[in-house]
Amino acid sequence: MSATDMRTKRLNLIARTKDDATAMVDAMSPSEKEQLSADWLARLAASNFADPWTHGFSLVHRGTGDVIGMCGFKAPPAADGAVEIAYGVDLDQQGKGYATEAAVALVVFAFGDRRVRVVRAHTLPESNASTRVLTKCGFLYIGEFVDPEDGLVWRWEIHQQEGAVS
Repeated sequence: MSATDMRTKRLNLIARTKDDATAMVDAMSPSEKEQLSADWLARLAASNFADPWTHGFSLVHRGTGDVIGMCGFKAPPAADGAVEIAYGVDLDQQGKGYATEAAVALVVFAFGDRRVRVVRAHTLPESNASTRVLTKCGFLYIGEFVDPEDGLVWRWEIHQQEGAVS
């Protein structure tokens, strides 16, 4: 495991390389590629070293060794100390708590960087599995927000001093 890899109860979060992230994009359907951030794609193309803030992590089940999803950040820490997390678990592995484990690990990783003061997440503007994950992780619902790339979303935040992550 590399210095940026992480472990949870049931998962290894393995830092992806530029080649890993590029291969993931190349394997996507055109409709999936349309959902990717142009800013993120530009950072990916320009990256030339291992960068967990850009490349993210593969979720590897510790028992089976299978890759069951991915997680990461939409960008490196911003000037205001904020980062936004994102995660996805394969359809056949959803509902088992893996997204919660990944989200907690991302928050711990983010707050390990002195530049980070707040971790954000955006969800569809409705109660769903992601809102339950974020609530379990100690995120607070902030309100509706219009994301320039995703449109109307619900914003969730956890601040470093809250320490609500378990």
